[in-house]
Amino acid sequence: MNLSKLLSERIFQSNNDSKKTAKPVTYIAIAGISLGVVAMLLSVMIVTGFKKEISNKVTGFMSSIRIHQFENNNSFEETPMPNNQKYLQEIKKIKGVKTIQNYAHKAGILKTNDEIQGVVLKGVDKTFDWTFFESKITDGTKININNKEENEALISKNLSAKLNLKTGDHFLIFFIQEDRKVRKFLVKGIYNTGLSEDFDNLYIFCPMALIQKVNNWDSTQVAGYELKIDDLNNLENISKEVYEKVDYHTNVQTIKDLYPQIFNWLELQNLNVIVIIFLICMIAGTTMISTLLILILENTRPIGLLKALGANDNMLTSTFLKLSSKLLFRGLLLGNIIGLGLAYLQIKTGFIKLDEESYYINSVPINFTLIGILSINVGTYLACMLMLLIPGKIISKISPIESLRFD
Repeated sequence: MNLSKLLSERIFQSNNDSKKTAKPVTYIAIAGISLGVVAMLLSVMIVTGFKKEISNKVTGFMSSIRIHQFENNNSFEETPMPNNQKYLQEIKKIKGVKTIQNYAHKAGILKTNDEIQGVVLKGVDKTFDWTFFESKITDGTKININNKEENEALISKNLSAKLNLKTGDHFLIFFIQEDRKVRKFLVKGIYNTGLSEDFDNLYIFCPMALIQKVNNWDSTQVAGYELKIDDLNNLENISKEVYEKVDYHTNVQTIKDLYPQIFNWLELQNLNVIVIIFLICMIAGTTMISTLLILILENTRPIGLLKALGANDNMLTSTFLKLSSKLLFRGLLLGNIIGLGLAYLQIKTGFIKLDEESYYINSVPINFTLIGILSINVGTYLACMLMLLIPGKIISKISPIESLRFD
């Protein structure tokens, strides 16, 4: 057996002696490492989960990439384009593109008997992917785009509460244009995505044909196309490929271009995690340094005796590093059990709630990432072991003669 390993095990076992000062210190070190690992694991899983949930909600609502005509203004009055552009077939072949759907927007004023509200109608047709909204409809059903008798609408829970509208009710929308058109709508369903500020308070879904009629477009004209992709991490690369396929007078915008405030806010969360991990690693490293110093002081006489018998500084340093590694490993193991256990409990029960108005989601999200978990464990281990080289130098300063007289 390796001598330094044998010595580290003997010292570790001797710490179980209740008279030893190192015994409670080692327990404190293990507890400190465990709490640090729990904090780091939860921080990474919560932040990545938060980013994933919000990104999925925003892209589910508005898609990942938008193709439309170049505009000189930021209004919702869009220039129409044909819905059968030749480049669409080329775009469909791009790896990562899931669906392409037509869309059109029209601003208006919603009026009930007692209230008025500025809204934006989003026209959809048979190409629209309802996958995201099917799980967000809280009452009623999605609209029937083929209903010729009534103009069906899907409104948000926020608008429903604010305007006192429920499924089956009717309301009017006035369009601000030269011919001052007005249309009557039937509330077919109510949705709730939790994206109140930028989306739920603004958008109402209706058939594309209605917007085409109000704008005096023909049935082949749309405002543009929305693309959904497999992985948001490939957004920039896919958008560049799409841009190369479209005409020179066509604009391509990503969801990050359209709503930079949301994604910039999400990116700021990465900085918070980095700061937290750095601080916790420093605390964990300091705890391990203190523990190792106490272990060295507690075993000064054995160190002097070993030196007198011919043991060199490298072997003794290796002995105490292996002892520290054993404590560190136990702390990591305990921290992973607690951290991953709490994360799993949150996924199953959602017992930690959030204010959906402020955070866009109603409970703390968790995202299990194997790379993230491994990185935290390996990074913590390496950082602590590197910091432990500092007190290890103290061993070389211990004199065998003086240490044998040490009491």
